[in-house]
Amino acid sequence: MTSFSIRPLRRTLLKIALALSILPVAGLAPASADEAKPDVIRIGSTAPGHLKFILYRNKKLLEDEFAKDGIKIELTTFDGGSAATVALGSGAIDFTYIGNNPSLRLAATGADVKLVGLSSWNRSNETQIVVKPDSPIQKIEDLKGKKVAYLAGTVRHSTFAKALKTVGLSINDVESLNLGIESSGPALSRGDVDAVVESTGPVQKLVEEGEARVIFDAGVSGSPEWAVPHLLSVNGDFARKYPDIVTRLLAVDIAAARWTDANPEETIAIFVKETGNSDNAVRATYPDGKFFQDPQITDEAVRALQGEEAFMADAGLLKGKVNYDTWIDRSFYDAAIKKVDASN
Repeated sequence: MTSFSIRPLRRTLLKIALALSILPVAGLAPASADEAKPDVIRIGSTAPGHLKFILYRNKKLLEDEFAKDGIKIELTTFDGGSAATVALGSGAIDFTYIGNNPSLRLAATGADVKLVGLSSWNRSNETQIVVKPDSPIQKIEDLKGKKVAYLAGTVRHSTFAKALKTVGLSINDVESLNLGIESSGPALSRGDVDAVVESTGPVQKLVEEGEARVIFDAGVSGSPEWAVPHLLSVNGDFARKYPDIVTRLLAVDIAAARWTDANPEETIAIFVKETGNSDNAVRATYPDGKFFQDPQITDEAVRALQGEEAFMADAGLLKGKVNYDTWIDRSFYDAAIKKVDASN
């Protein structure tokens, strides 16, 4: 088994922790003594987990950061983003690393949540559509009237709807089955479904095993604007009670994001180990050794989210309207980046 060394990342995180412990967090109100820290930080992601979530799990980066405070870390994966957002909105978990579609749907309800960072923003759309190798289906048009499996309410759902629209079809023109890859892959092999819409990693594994053939790759044939950031959100009540905790988590996030691009081979190896995807599949998801993990919420990212919200509303995938002024809170990132840069 390969041994991975991330001492440079740990040293960076140690410096950040020291900076956070001795410097005030600008612009954030101090918590009272009994509110200074939670007993546990609960973080959710869609299975098997977004990349930084996987690094946290594999290398215990957050455990290392918060151990001195006696704060436990709970990392939980969900079968879909919708379940994760329900947990975030209710306060059952504190943070989520999930896709834009479930995050936008939750924000549109007016739920007490804050967008504090990007989980990732890979400009190469990661959605593919596959069929059995011997299937007569050759192109998207051929899916009319066919059984297509995908997780409802996900980025894949949205991308599939956009792809259908380019050929004059809609979701209503196919028979949709709400299945994750653990069920949709075997269903495709048995012939219970005609096609599967999934992200690049799981799809490429099916292709390499001779179980599937790609008929549409959004990263190649889709429009660039289809690529929308995945998001890092926090429960609003948690953020108000523990602003310094949110800042510290974002500082770890920033350090981890920088480390991935500086250590592409180790990052890929960890992702392969944790997800079960093949090396080729992971490299297809993250071409050229770039991982797009910077959590900064840029104006460009906001415009992409607004465009996605408009599409979702048009397609009947969202009810309500997002108030970006109240939803987005950049103050935690601004405080965190100062600490990270000061530690370098």
